[in-house]
Amino acid sequence: QVQLVESGGGLVQAGGSLRLSCTASGRTSPSYTTIWYRQAPGKEREFVAQISGRRNTTDYADSVKGRFTISRDNTKMTAYLQMNSLTPDDTAIYYCSDNAHRGQGTQVIVSS
Repeated sequence: QVQLVESGGGLVQAGGSLRLSCTASGRTSPSYTTIWYRQAPGKEREFVAQISGRRNTTDYADSVKGRFTISRDNTKMTAYLQMNSLTPDDTAIYYCSDNAHRGQGTQVIVSS
Protein backbone atom coordinates (compact mmCIF):
# COMPACT_ATOMS: atom_id res chain seq x y z
CA GLN A 1 0.00 0.00 0.00
CA VAL A 2 1.35 3.40 -0.98
CA GLN A 3 1.84 5.90 1.80
CA LEU A 4 3.02 9.49 1.60
CA VAL A 5 4.61 11.15 4.59
CA GLU A 6 5.34 14.86 4.77
CA SER A 7 7.93 16.40 7.05
CA GLY A 8 9.89 19.59 7.50
CA GLY A 9 7.21 21.96 8.66
CA GLY A 10 7.63 24.26 11.61
CA LEU A 11 7.60 27.80 12.89
CA VAL A 12 9.66 30.36 11.03
CA GLN A 13 9.87 34.13 10.93
CA ALA A 14 8.79 36.08 7.89
CA GLY A 15 11.55 36.10 5.33
CA GLY A 16 12.82 32.73 6.43
CA SER A 17 12.99 29.39 4.66
CA LEU A 18 11.83 25.83 5.14
CA ARG A 19 12.23 22.69 3.11
CA LEU A 20 9.38 20.22 3.11
CA SER A 21 9.81 16.58 2.20
CA CYS A 22 7.30 14.07 0.89
CA THR A 23 8.48 10.48 1.07
CA ALA A 24 6.60 7.66 -0.58
CA SER A 25 6.64 4.09 0.65
CA GLY A 26 5.12 1.06 -0.99
CA ARG A 27 6.11 2.20 -4.47
CA THR A 28 8.13 0.27 -6.99
CA SER A 29 8.53 3.08 -9.50
CA PRO A 30 9.55 6.71 -8.90
CA SER A 31 7.73 7.86 -12.05
CA TYR A 32 4.76 9.59 -10.50
CA THR A 33 3.61 13.15 -10.30
CA THR A 34 3.88 14.81 -6.92
CA ILE A 35 1.64 17.71 -6.05
CA TRP A 36 1.91 20.01 -3.05
CA TYR A 37 -1.25 21.59 -1.71
CA ARG A 38 -1.85 23.75 1.30
CA GLN A 39 -4.83 24.65 3.39
CA ALA A 40 -4.89 27.64 5.68
CA PRO A 41 -7.35 27.92 8.57
CA GLY A 42 -10.78 28.84 7.30
CA LYS A 43 -9.71 28.65 3.66
CA GLU A 44 -10.09 26.13 0.88
CA ARG A 45 -7.30 23.87 -0.22
CA GLU A 46 -4.91 25.60 -2.61
CA PHE A 47 -2.58 24.18 -5.23
CA VAL A 48 1.03 25.11 -4.56
CA ALA A 49 3.30 23.22 -6.95
CA GLN A 50 3.73 19.99 -8.84
CA ILE A 51 6.45 18.02 -10.53
CA SER A 52 5.72 15.44 -13.20
CA GLY A 53 6.88 11.89 -12.86
CA ARG A 54 8.74 11.35 -16.10
CA ARG A 55 10.16 14.65 -17.31
CA ASN A 56 10.26 16.48 -13.98
CA THR A 57 8.20 19.27 -15.48
CA THR A 58 7.26 21.75 -12.78
CA ASP A 59 4.35 24.09 -12.27
CA TYR A 60 3.66 26.63 -9.54
CA ALA A 61 0.84 28.70 -8.21
CA ASP A 62 1.33 32.37 -8.99
CA SER A 63 1.46 33.13 -5.28
CA VAL A 64 4.66 31.10 -4.81
CA LYS A 65 6.47 31.54 -8.13
CA GLY A 66 10.00 32.74 -7.62
CA ARG A 67 9.95 31.80 -3.94
CA PHE A 68 9.22 28.06 -3.88
CA THR A 69 11.04 25.29 -5.73
CA ILE A 70 9.80 21.75 -6.13
CA SER A 71 12.25 18.95 -6.82
CA ARG A 72 12.59 15.22 -6.38
CA ASP A 73 15.14 12.54 -5.59
CA ASN A 74 13.93 9.36 -7.21
CA THR A 75 16.53 7.26 -5.41
CA LYS A 76 14.87 8.25 -2.14
CA MET A 77 11.28 8.28 -3.45
CA THR A 78 11.13 11.77 -2.03
CA ALA A 79 9.90 15.08 -3.35
CA TYR A 80 10.90 18.39 -1.82
CA LEU A 81 9.41 21.83 -1.58
CA GLN A 82 12.00 24.48 -0.86
CA MET A 83 10.21 27.55 0.45
CA ASN A 84 12.05 30.85 0.63
CA SER A 85 11.01 34.40 1.51
CA LEU A 86 8.13 33.08 3.53
CA THR A 87 5.33 35.40 4.57
CA PRO A 88 2.50 34.98 7.08
CA ASP A 89 0.22 34.26 4.10
CA ASP A 90 2.13 31.02 3.61
CA THR A 91 0.92 29.75 6.97
CA ALA A 92 -1.00 26.53 6.32
CA ILE A 93 -0.92 22.78 6.52
CA TYR A 94 1.00 21.49 3.53
CA TYR A 95 0.04 18.20 1.94
CA CYS A 96 1.61 16.16 -0.81
CA SER A 97 -0.30 13.94 -3.18
CA ASP A 98 0.29 11.66 -6.13
CA ASN A 99 -3.30 12.12 -7.34
CA ALA A 100 -4.32 8.85 -5.72
CA HIS A 101 -2.93 9.23 -2.21
CA ARG A 102 -2.38 12.06 0.20
CA GLY A 103 -0.23 12.41 3.26
CA GLN A 104 -1.28 13.64 6.67
CA GLY A 105 0.27 17.03 6.13
CA THR A 106 2.91 19.13 7.85
CA GLN A 107 2.16 22.46 9.44
CA VAL A 108 3.96 25.61 8.47
CA ILE A 109 3.57 28.72 10.59
CA VAL A 110 5.17 31.97 9.51
CA SER A 111 5.29 34.68 12.13
CA SER A 112 5.40 38.36 11.25
